[in-house]
Amino acid sequence: MIPPLASNFVAGESATEVLEHVDRLNTKGVAGICNLLGEHYDDPARATADTNAYLDLIEQIDHTDLDACVSVKPSQIGLDVDESVFTDNLTAIASKGAAHGVFVWVDMEDYTTTDATLDVFESLVRSHGGGMGLCLQVNLNRTREDLERLADAPGKIRLVKGAYNEPRDVSIRDKERIDERYRELLEYMFEHFDGGIGVGSHDPAMIDHARRLHEEYGTPYEVQMLTGVREKRQYELAAAGVTVYQYIPYGTKWLSYFYRRLRERKGNLLFALRAIFS
Repeated sequence: MIPPLASNFVAGESATEVLEHVDRLNTKGVAGICNLLGEHYDDPARATADTNAYLDLIEQIDHTDLDACVSVKPSQIGLDVDESVFTDNLTAIASKGAAHGVFVWVDMEDYTTTDATLDVFESLVRSHGGGMGLCLQVNLNRTREDLERLADAPGKIRLVKGAYNEPRDVSIRDKERIDERYRELLEYMFEHFDGGIGVGSHDPAMIDHARRLHEEYGTPYEVQMLTGVREKRQYELAAAGVTVYQYIPYGTKWLSYFYRRLRERKGNLLFALRAIFS
């Protein structure tokens, strides 16, 4: 059983619970991105197990009328085992998603995984003609070039500031500079993308900037925020006509999830606690 504090940020331990959570969100105009907790597997059997769980979840979503999709982590489905394992497992998930009309997001992890993740994603999203999305992180120096590479690809891109403590030679560390880059890259996307822009941020300034860019360029976009973080604002945005998705972690690995998030950035827990009341 998930304790009360953790249950603010994790929908439950089972697929049934996460879909019940999505159902509640949908009544408030918010869609759901379901993420089974798990990452950094070096055992192919664990990667296979979570891949199969995603395949089952996609079928379950298809059997409902829920506005829901899924999001997977590369190291969860085999990237730490071998790139070929990751490729095979993501191909299976993408193909299942395409067959059942369920969108598949691919999360981005630390900078050492970026090339492999981007290469496999690009191959699959182009061959499927869409139906997939990829997360890119503003704090990495390379992200502008990655956006230019994917500007004509079908699918979606979720732009986030970046949660990993990356080396200085590959990343921006200054908060003000990251915010400036986020605005710059959002503007590039609104100007050069036909659509498929995911604003992955809880920062009101970035969300307002996206709204202004939408008014200027007319490019469709969506706002993506976490479970338990500024949920009142999520509902307000949805009521105002903005497409809003909530990223929803679930699964039995919730304890290690919180431990790793806290270890990566000690301010995360304080931020999360403040967010409950904002």
